Amino acid sequence: MSTTSATSGSLAIDGLVSGLDTTSLINSLMTIEQVPQTLLKTKVTTTNSFISSLQTINGLVQSLATKATAAAVPTSLDVFSATSSSAAATVSTSATAKAGSVSFTVGQTAQAQVGVTAAMSTWGDAARPLTFVKPDGTTTTVTPASGSLDDTVTAINGSTAGVTATKVAAGTDASGTKLWRLQLTSTTTGAAGGFSVYRGSAADVSAGTATNVLTEPGAATVTAAADASVTLWAGTAAAQTITSATNTFTDLLPGLNVTVTKASTDPVTVSVARDTGKAQATASGLVDALNAITSYYASNTGVSSTTSPTTGATSTTAGVLLGDGTTRAAVQRLTSAMSTPVNGKSPSSIGIVISKDGDFDFDSAAFQKAMATDPAGTQAVLSGVAKAVGDAATSASDKYTGTITTAITGNQSVVKDLNDQIDAWTDRLTQRRATLQAQYTALETSLSTLKSQSSWLSGQLSSMSSS
Repeated sequence: MSTTSATSGSLAIDGLVSGLDTTSLINSLMTIEQVPQTLLKTKVTTTNSFISSLQTINGLVQSLATKATAAAVPTSLDVFSATSSSAAATVSTSATAKAGSVSFTVGQTAQAQVGVTAAMSTWGDAARPLTFVKPDGTTTTVTPASGSLDDTVTAINGSTAGVTATKVAAGTDASGTKLWRLQLTSTTTGAAGGFSVYRGSAADVSAGTATNVLTEPGAATVTAAADASVTLWAGTAAAQTITSATNTFTDLLPGLNVTVTKASTDPVTVSVARDTGKAQATASGLVDALNAITSYYASNTGVSSTTSPTTGATSTTAGVLLGDGTTRAAVQRLTSAMSTPVNGKSPSSIGIVISKDGDFDFDSAAFQKAMATDPAGTQAVLSGVAKAVGDAATSASDKYTGTITTAITGNQSVVKDLNDQIDAWTDRLTQRRATLQAQYTALETSLSTLKSQSSWLSGQLSSMSSS
């Protein structure tokens, strides 16, 4: 009985005459033929794992380089925070903040102007211009598409007058016609955002023939535009009032922004002081970033052993970075940089201490003591250490010339070459399988021919014997 089977896209005919399991024979031969390609694939897997570990540690080193660059700035520990004694004012600091304190009272908060017109059903029988006048005399004339209130609202909101318009229901007149008011609001707070609005053109306003819409019967200015104001040293001969178009006073003290939320006759005291907690985070963050590197390196260079619970056999597995000179040199340079004295002062004097297992510990008490007794010296040591660490980290992780980066690109090239070889082997093995299948098919054909000849000869001999 004959059978056929498809293997790897080619047709193989099992022993039609010979009785041989042709497919199994070819597969066994191909298993031997595929050994070089299998070894190449294993090499690709191993190299990709190595590249992944290099990329991970490179990312950690880049993070350290970023933190070290920030810590190396001569003012990296000049970190300040602000406080306010009252809910009437909130505070924030910028990079230029310095220690200081000041008290003030809040006269008022900034306001936008809000005005409402008299009740009306239309702006006019036809399109009529209206002119807005700012406190500085700047005029903006708006002409609606028609005399309807909707077109008037659209024209105002689409203009550069700095005013928004809203149509608000205002009941009905004696005949039952629905009435509306236009609520006009300046788009910005502060006295400079105030406005007057007139029926007529700018020329009419100049001629004094235009009508002030907000002084007509039934109209009103609901809220006047106003600047926010605070008075420093209130009640003394040095009292000084400062205004702001918004509720925020920028640089009331150097680097201190104050935002008032409500008027207050009680003094509000705002203070700026060095934030030792944030300063400590700058130093400890440097230590944490380096420890993340050493921890990852240690976990990927260790050797672990496992024992099979069934056979009792022990197998040993080495970390993927074990024996890699590039990462070893980078880690050694980083740890050396972190522990190198600066101007004769050990990093341990500001709390950066080498632990007995080779990592670094951060002694917050030592750091805070150093900051309290010699902030300038503490800054100098931290900046020096950070500069050395940053240089070492950049040397290893620079995206163009870093030693680890170069190792990554080199191994990626190796993987590309290995994959090219694997592809070449795939073509070669496909051809080899086809050759084997052709050979075995030819064998079966030859055997079939021989069998036919044998049967014919047997028949002839039998015939001759009978005769």
